[in-house]
Amino acid sequence: MSDYDFDLFTIGAGSGGVRASRVAAAHGAKVAVAEEYRVGGTCVIRGCVPKKMLVYGAHFAEDLEDAKQFGWDLEEPKFDWKRLRDTVLGDVDRLNGLYTETLENHEVTIFHERAEITGDHELTLASGKVVTAKYILVATGAEPARLDFPGAEHAITSNEAFHLDEMPKRVMIAGGGYIANEFAGIFNQFGSQVCIVNRGDKLLRSYDEGLSDRLLKISLMKGIQFHFNTTFESITKNDDGSLHVTMNGAEEMDVDCVMFATGRTPHTKGLGLETVGVEQGKIGEILVDEYSKTNVDYIYAVGDVTNRVQLTPVAIREGQAFADTVFNDDPKTVDYGCIPSAVFSHPQIAAVGMTEGEARNKLGSIRVYQSDFRPMKNVVAGRNERGLYKMIVDDATDKVVGIHMIGPESAEIMQGFAVAVKAGLTKADFDATTAIHPSMAEELVLLK
Repeated sequence: MSDYDFDLFTIGAGSGGVRASRVAAAHGAKVAVAEEYRVGGTCVIRGCVPKKMLVYGAHFAEDLEDAKQFGWDLEEPKFDWKRLRDTVLGDVDRLNGLYTETLENHEVTIFHERAEITGDHELTLASGKVVTAKYILVATGAEPARLDFPGAEHAITSNEAFHLDEMPKRVMIAGGGYIANEFAGIFNQFGSQVCIVNRGDKLLRSYDEGLSDRLLKISLMKGIQFHFNTTFESITKNDDGSLHVTMNGAEEMDVDCVMFATGRTPHTKGLGLETVGVEQGKIGEILVDEYSKTNVDYIYAVGDVTNRVQLTPVAIREGQAFADTVFNDDPKTVDYGCIPSAVFSHPQIAAVGMTEGEARNKLGSIRVYQSDFRPMKNVVAGRNERGLYKMIVDDATDKVVGIHMIGPESAEIMQGFAVAVKAGLTKADFDATTAIHPSMAEELVLLK
């Protein structure tokens, strides 16, 4: 019999924690999970899944308008925010139930409360119950970063955006990353006046400049305003409930909602990591090795809490690798090269591999192919919005080392091409592939 109550105790039931727990249990481990909020984590409960549902809803604004050019006569459409909100939150409830059921079907014990490391192999739950575990996995994810200035408490984050009582008429979003641009597109399509305030001078810094510049131009065409090199000074509440915002770098404004989208911070406070000496980085991230092990031999961490790559599929791979390594005697690591990603902006951005700038710095001699085109649907609809696809090729080997695109359905198109880049296919391989015509994706096998 084990000297511990559990073989594995996981703190946090998000994507990484759930995968690690159920796989470890399938390998025969006795597993428990503590989750203080809801099973499913950020992605399922208050992140990429409900946000994608809002993105779908937002697309109808343009689709209904474009439908006229395709022969459809529609009555004046009306948008009901509360109906969409409640539908989305209802599906979140369904997913929460499915994730809980998955753990229960694998005989994982679920504690719906907070857990803190209080000693060697020891955890104390919020109820006061003390348990022990041979291994502890921290998978508590990250939380929205909040700016600190007078009146900052009046702002919301992406967490609260899914629960708004009504759609604000004027929205100010702080940040220039993917969350800021995604919600800017959502609010804009739902009829809000949107303004993005960014302390830097560029959008989406980790993406190819050609794509971020194109998104900026299209967003401006859609009526979204931008203030670059601008910081907040204060927010005060007006008598009518609106917010008065003063800034350094832009004129003061009155808005109905300010939303912080300035990155995500690893959620490590109050976990008791310092009790057993787990090493952390500058922003609180848990430092781990290639097998997700901390400096404390029996404590591991996966997902956003490690701040390696803050993407749900990466957390799931890390959780799987951890469980196979520790509980199936099958050491596995995660390959962080060529990870595809997408921004569900309007229009979408997707990328895999090196940007043009990164490739020039690393490889020196490269070839850049691009297609700047107007999607057929936009032509018929009379929408003057162009897509841009870029392919980066290593001149020495002919290997495709990066693909970057902005345009409709970019994320769906990119998934398949990400396999090709990951597999190391060459430009000649792309050229030898017959196109599917007419499609947007064919542009990537017709680049000259």
